[in-house]
Amino acid sequence: MTYCCGILVRDGLVMIADTRTNAGLDNISTFRKLHVFKTPGERILALASAGNLAISQSVISTLTEGTENPETGELETLLNAPTMFQAAQRIGRAIREVNQTEGNALRAEDISFDVSFLFGGQIKGGRMRLFMIYSAGNFIECTTDTPYLQIGEHKYGKPVLDRAISYDVDLYDALKVGLVSMDSTLRSNLGVGLPIDILLVRPNVFDADLSYRIEEGEPYFHDLRSRWSAALRAAHQGIPRPPYGSVK
Repeated sequence: MTYCCGILVRDGLVMIADTRTNAGLDNISTFRKLHVFKTPGERILALASAGNLAISQSVISTLTEGTENPETGELETLLNAPTMFQAAQRIGRAIREVNQTEGNALRAEDISFDVSFLFGGQIKGGRMRLFMIYSAGNFIECTTDTPYLQIGEHKYGKPVLDRAISYDVDLYDALKVGLVSMDSTLRSNLGVGLPIDILLVRPNVFDADLSYRIEEGEPYFHDLRSRWSAALRAAHQGIPRPPYGSVK
């Protein structure tokens, strides 16, 4: 299991991903799930993955090495895609290619073909965009009405985003809310764990404003977790008790 979150606000893009991977209760490992592809001054793209690790690694390797376009002979990668939309299409095709190669063997072992991606960033000449790409290779795009997308174990962190994120939120405030969302998930699901990788990108800069890994015991995240827990306790204590009950 995993939890990855992408938030697209007016000031830029926030991508957050945990690093825990498990194949049973006694086989827990750390793998990077947030990958960055960039050409300084021209593009910066972020790809976060959830699902079967072997499948997601195969897809990312396919996108890195490239696939040949049968019509043009061009080797297509994320770094030469002309637009974000076409880059998202290439990710979808890579997923279907890996499924065609490995899907039958997985199903023969009663293993489902399970993978999903968050894909965000900007290519020069186009706007910043954020997509969620499914196992079938199809995808949806983030909108200003709901300026975030999640993959993996999303249910624990979603209420925080629903209440606190809007398109006009400051970029670093969006990061703060995203980290609270991640903390809510860490508290409730052992399949999600530290370290956490974060990436912040501002429009038309084509480089990371922040690229950082939060390790166990990192001071700010530890303080954020403590403050959020205390704020929740204070909030429920400050709300009057329900007036319901038998009339006496």
